Amino acid sequence: MSWPTQDELHEIRKIVSEMAGKGTEDVRVVVSPYRICPLGAHVDHQGGIISAMTINKGILLGFVPSGSTEVALRSGQFKGEVRFRVNENHKSRQTISKGEEINADKSSPSPDEFEWGIYARGALYALQSRGNHLAQGIIGYICGSEGLDSSGLSSSAALTALETANGLTVSPTENIEYDRVIENEYLGLRNGILDQSAILLSSHGCLTYMNCKTTEHKLIRPPKFLEDQEAEPQKGYKILLAFSGLRQALTNNPGYNSRVAECQEAAKVLLNASGNKEVEPFLCNVKPEVYEAHKFKLEPNLAKRAEHYFSENMRVRKGLEAWASGDLRAFGELMTASDLSSIKNYECGCEPLFQLYEVLLRAPGVFGARFSGAGFRGCCVALVDAARATEAAKFVRVEYPKLQPVFASQLSHGTAVLICEAGDCARIF
Repeated sequence: MSWPTQDELHEIRKIVSEMAGKGTEDVRVVVSPYRICPLGAHVDHQGGIISAMTINKGILLGFVPSGSTEVALRSGQFKGEVRFRVNENHKSRQTISKGEEINADKSSPSPDEFEWGIYARGALYALQSRGNHLAQGIIGYICGSEGLDSSGLSSSAALTALETANGLTVSPTENIEYDRVIENEYLGLRNGILDQSAILLSSHGCLTYMNCKTTEHKLIRPPKFLEDQEAEPQKGYKILLAFSGLRQALTNNPGYNSRVAECQEAAKVLLNASGNKEVEPFLCNVKPEVYEAHKFKLEPNLAKRAEHYFSENMRVRKGLEAWASGDLRAFGELMTASDLSSIKNYECGCEPLFQLYEVLLRAPGVFGARFSGAGFRGCCVALVDAARATEAAKFVRVEYPKLQPVFASQLSHGTAVLICEAGDCARIF
């Protein structure tokens, strides 16, 4: 199903035109799809290699230039309005810069600070911090696809809207760096560039590959029989998004940043052991043979984090080959193995997510499954035979509530499991 539909675009243009007192023809709409990471979890912040793709659901931001320095944003999900001016100086909420050693105890924004418009403020901070002086604000309205959380304004959407309103021409790779500034410097989340790369570089039906150390990237196209699913649906695939009922923002979860700190500490031990203590402590700077020779020197927790990193990079490489050959079963098995390593070695997730993951693996037609949202949120993603997607979704809707009735009761039956298709990159209409 094409997303966004013409009806969705018309509706958001109508809302913004009423907010701004301008014609619908003046309203631009930024389309920012949600992404999934089938393989390559928890390695982007260490400069590893990742795979990603977008789905045909996401966030829409309709906007017009405000005619002044003021930004005024409303949400389809939350009450109130976010207001600020583009000539205000927005200071970083965190003082850690790229490459600096991470203190796992550094606090992230508290929940009351983390209002839904924080990414718009972060977008302004990122643009200002790199020498851009904005004079034009925007009037905008944000909404998410039905059944998905639109509590946070996509950083890519906010950047694109502010850039367009101010006549700035910025490449996707430049915007990936701006997105990194928002998340690392402004929000204090020590993630890598996986999310931004997927959203800005993906192409329909392709698997996006990126080396997060060098930023080298390419699109891995599937065989013709997977691309042409309308002609041969029995050979195609769908993507299941299954929700556990848990809600957790990464920026409010200390486990995320502490894992990143442990990965850097493991890198430091391995580099020191190999006589390379001057090299930046990231696992991408540790050669696999150095890891094998010195891994016995790592404390148990650090050993687990390093094992996940090196085994996950290997799974990504194998996964790229499987995708290119159309071997969905092999690709799915690698997804499942990736999640097992995330549980065992990276030690993320919790009981409801474990149970949801296991239910997905038992569902008919599922090739493989793993956590989504880094295992610190409440969602799992699965690759499923297109012909059995409806049957699989029904199975999960029935079986998961038996294991977690309280969490499942917080979900709408119709949106507890969503059947999605591959999407495209962020774009503007």
